[in-house]
Amino acid sequence: MKYQKTVIYIFLLLFCATSQLNAQSPPVTKISYRAEIMRADNYNIVFNIVESISSGKISWIIRNSSDEMLVNNIKMKSDSLIVELPFFDASLLLKKSKLGYLGEWKKRIPTGEQYMPIIIERRKDRLLLNLDPLKSNVSGRWRVSFINPRGQKSEAMAELKQVGHKLTGTFLTPTGDYRFLEGIVKGDSLMMTTFDGTHAYFFSARISSTKTLDRGLFASGPTYLETWTATRDANMVLDETEAAFQLKGTENRLNFRFPDLDSNMVGINDAMFKNKVVVIQIMGSWCPNCMDETSFLSQYYKTNKQKGVEVVGLAFEYSTDFAKSKKSLNRVKERFNVNYPMLITGVTSSDSLRTEKALPQMTSIIAFPSMIFIGKDGTVRKTHAGYSGPATGIHYEEFKKEFDDYVNVLLNEK
Repeated sequence: MKYQKTVIYIFLLLFCATSQLNAQSPPVTKISYRAEIMRADNYNIVFNIVESISSGKISWIIRNSSDEMLVNNIKMKSDSLIVELPFFDASLLLKKSKLGYLGEWKKRIPTGEQYMPIIIERRKDRLLLNLDPLKSNVSGRWRVSFINPRGQKSEAMAELKQVGHKLTGTFLTPTGDYRFLEGIVKGDSLMMTTFDGTHAYFFSARISSTKTLDRGLFASGPTYLETWTATRDANMVLDETEAAFQLKGTENRLNFRFPDLDSNMVGINDAMFKNKVVVIQIMGSWCPNCMDETSFLSQYYKTNKQKGVEVVGLAFEYSTDFAKSKKSLNRVKERFNVNYPMLITGVTSSDSLRTEKALPQMTSIIAFPSMIFIGKDGTVRKTHAGYSGPATGIHYEEFKKEFDDYVNVLLNEK
């Protein structure tokens, strides 16, 4: 009997404590939105937003396929909303409307600032279309040929996954991938879009047969437009030689020294790197693939630092202004909890002499991001251009394994 009373008493205590906790927790209101960045040619970029409101504070999740980007620096004033995106030096300047919000996407670019109109409405769907019966399934690997406005051709790989009418996937190039694309297959056509804060992409094509895509269009930003075609090729491998870089002549060591985010000078010949395997990250806060790589490297460093691995980031920003670069990079550092040094080179990403000014021992760096692997003896052992991020599926898994295997080889050297 005493046992039963004790159990009942404990249950009542837990019930009261849980009830009190629930009573103290403020209610959260969630609203689903469909956002559309408008282009003059109507190749508009669509993405999804889930808005959470609690105790008067707003946070967003920007969704593209399985990717969810948290945005919690949102300022409200009367009927206005200023949404500071986590990195990329970009924001959304909005006013409330009957259906949601209207405004502009503001983004810093090398030549100044860029603005594009945006409409955000309360809707859960991404693409609202009258769906015809499916005629084909485009899932698989495709060999893609892009043609830019100057008539120049470039090759890429597409990895697509179709479930019913829903389509997800990405395009891979020697310098990186187009991250998480999401869209739809309708009749004999496909369409996919993505928005990550700095890039707004639109892809469409006609499915001319089970093995061919044609009349492809790729739209980016306010006006940029390319055409593309694709053929199925399950065995395709990207040719990465065009993005490759290496040491010059008989050089086998680097010699750089740049300020970190606290203005402390850090160089590759410092004691902290002596007898260590060092991974040098060539990056910029404006680069989405760099953010994917930073997420990976930050976690890898925390897990493996004690083995004798160091990581150092060399940042090439849009501006040579230290304060502006520091502000942008601090966002990256905070978002990914980066514990390795990030150095500001003071050289812009658009500078044609960026490699000569920052790393004169190397041939031209084409891809952002890129990596340089240093052995325990201080010599350059390997370079890697571009990055296949989590949106690339099997390619991302292969990269992680190859990275881990190679660093372990360097660690095991005497």
